[in-house]
Amino acid sequence: MIIFGTRGYLYQLAILTLVCGGCGNPAAHTLRKRVTKFTLFFVPLFPVSTRYTTQCTFCGTEQKVTKEQAEQLQTQAAGAPGGQPYGRPQQPHQHPGA
Repeated sequence: MIIFGTRGYLYQLAILTLVCGGCGNPAAHTLRKRVTKFTLFFVPLFPVSTRYTTQCTFCGTEQKVTKEQAEQLQTQAAGAPGGQPYGRPQQPHQHPGA
Protein backbone atom coordinates (compact mmCIF):
# COMPACT_ATOMS: atom_id res chain seq x y z
CA MET A 1 0.00 0.00 0.00
CA ILE A 2 1.38 3.38 -1.06
CA ILE A 3 0.19 6.44 0.82
CA PHE A 4 0.52 9.76 -1.03
CA GLY A 5 -1.11 13.19 -1.04
CA THR A 6 -0.42 16.88 -0.52
CA ARG A 7 0.16 19.11 2.46
CA GLY A 8 0.09 22.89 2.74
CA TYR A 9 2.68 25.03 4.50
CA LEU A 10 2.11 28.68 5.41
CA TYR A 11 5.03 31.08 5.86
CA GLN A 12 4.66 34.63 7.17
CA LEU A 13 7.24 36.68 5.27
CA ALA A 14 6.69 40.24 6.54
CA ILE A 15 4.34 42.64 8.25
CA LEU A 16 3.94 46.03 6.60
CA THR A 17 1.56 48.99 6.59
CA LEU A 18 -0.55 49.40 3.43
CA VAL A 19 -3.87 50.99 2.52
CA CYS A 20 -6.39 48.16 2.40
CA GLY A 21 -8.31 47.64 -0.84
CA GLY A 22 -11.28 46.28 1.10
CA CYS A 23 -11.86 48.72 3.97
CA GLY A 24 -9.71 51.65 2.77
CA ASN A 25 -7.88 51.98 6.10
CA PRO A 26 -4.09 52.25 6.40
CA ALA A 27 -3.49 49.11 8.41
CA ALA A 28 -0.90 46.40 9.02
CA HIS A 29 -0.89 43.66 6.41
CA THR A 30 0.77 40.27 6.66
CA LEU A 31 2.61 39.02 3.59
CA ARG A 32 2.24 35.24 3.40
CA LYS A 33 3.58 32.46 1.22
CA ARG A 34 1.52 29.27 0.91
CA VAL A 35 3.35 26.24 -0.46
CA THR A 36 1.60 22.96 -1.30
CA LYS A 37 3.95 19.96 -1.34
CA PHE A 38 3.49 16.44 -2.65
CA THR A 39 3.94 13.86 0.11
CA LEU A 40 4.79 10.17 0.00
CA PHE A 41 4.36 8.22 3.23
CA PHE A 42 3.76 11.58 4.97
CA VAL A 43 7.19 12.89 3.89
CA PRO A 44 7.07 16.15 1.88
CA LEU A 45 9.04 15.64 -1.35
CA PHE A 46 8.62 18.61 -3.71
CA PRO A 47 6.47 21.75 -4.04
CA VAL A 48 3.43 21.50 -6.29
CA SER A 49 2.24 25.12 -6.06
CA THR A 50 3.25 28.40 -4.43
CA ARG A 51 0.92 31.36 -3.79
CA TYR A 52 1.56 34.76 -2.22
CA THR A 53 -1.12 36.81 -0.44
CA THR A 54 -1.48 39.87 1.75
CA GLN A 55 -4.08 39.98 4.52
CA CYS A 56 -5.38 43.10 6.26
CA THR A 57 -5.22 42.78 10.05
CA PHE A 58 -8.08 45.29 10.39
CA CYS A 59 -10.83 43.74 8.26
CA GLY A 60 -9.31 40.38 7.21
CA THR A 61 -9.45 41.00 3.45
CA GLU A 62 -6.99 38.76 1.63
CA GLN A 63 -5.52 39.67 -1.78
CA LYS A 64 -3.38 37.58 -4.10
CA VAL A 65 -0.06 39.05 -5.22
CA THR A 66 2.52 37.83 -7.73
CA LYS A 67 5.94 36.56 -6.74
CA GLU A 68 7.54 39.75 -8.04
CA GLN A 69 5.14 41.92 -6.02
CA ALA A 70 5.83 39.82 -2.91
CA GLU A 71 9.59 40.24 -3.33
CA GLN A 72 9.13 44.00 -3.78
CA LEU A 73 6.97 44.20 -0.63
CA GLN A 74 9.58 42.22 1.33
CA THR A 75 12.29 44.64 0.19
CA GLN A 76 10.04 47.55 1.15
CA ALA A 77 9.46 46.06 4.63
CA ALA A 78 13.19 45.54 5.19
CA GLY A 79 14.04 49.09 4.10
CA ALA A 80 11.28 50.90 6.01
CA PRO A 81 12.19 52.63 9.27
CA GLY A 82 11.26 50.23 12.03
CA GLY A 83 10.04 47.66 9.51
CA GLN A 84 11.58 44.22 9.67
CA PRO A 85 10.72 41.09 7.75
CA TYR A 86 8.94 38.69 10.08
CA GLY A 87 11.21 36.27 11.89
CA ARG A 88 14.45 38.21 11.43
CA PRO A 89 16.05 39.53 14.62
CA GLN A 90 16.41 43.29 14.75
CA GLN A 91 20.01 44.50 14.76
CA PRO A 92 20.91 46.61 17.81
CA HIS A 93 21.70 50.25 17.02
CA GLN A 94 25.21 51.29 18.03
CA HIS A 95 26.32 54.87 18.40
CA PRO A 96 29.58 55.88 16.66
CA GLY A 97 32.52 55.84 19.06
CA ALA A 98 30.76 53.63 21.58
